[in-house]
Amino acid sequence: MPTLIDGHNLIPKLGLDLNSFDDETELVARLNEFCRLSRKTGLEVYFDNAPPGSPETRKIGQLTAHFVRKPLIADEAIRLRLKKLGRAARNWSVVSSDQRVQAEARTAGAAVISSDEFAATVIDTLRAGPPASPRQPGLSEREINEWLALFNSHGKQP
Repeated sequence: MPTLIDGHNLIPKLGLDLNSFDDETELVARLNEFCRLSRKTGLEVYFDNAPPGSPETRKIGQLTAHFVRKPLIADEAIRLRLKKLGRAARNWSVVSSDQRVQAEARTAGAAVISSDEFAATVIDTLRAGPPASPRQPGLSEREINEWLALFNSHGKQP
């Protein structure tokens, strides 16, 4: 299910520092790794207070980052995105712990996930790492003995 994420709401839930210079970059990196490991697509993350002159929307790896400029804030940009989605909003989820954002998401028909709940999913996925690769079948005991016999016979002199 595609997901709209209130970025600054999620940053501290993942143990990142909102006062860090590159908090947004760190969040995007973690979300991209989450997408890679979980094979999740369709994530859009919203950040407010975008610096002037920077692109407002960027595709970064598997996700789309929206950098919202004043006078708008990320909450309002998420609301406008839901409005633009119209009836399709019911196929989306919204990650935020902001009560107003959650209420607007529910009104639009989108599923609501708290930032705490989503952060726990991200952390669990990152800790688990990549899915285990299928085990390659090993040699049977008979095959091992044949190889040992072959190697041992080459090492002996006639």
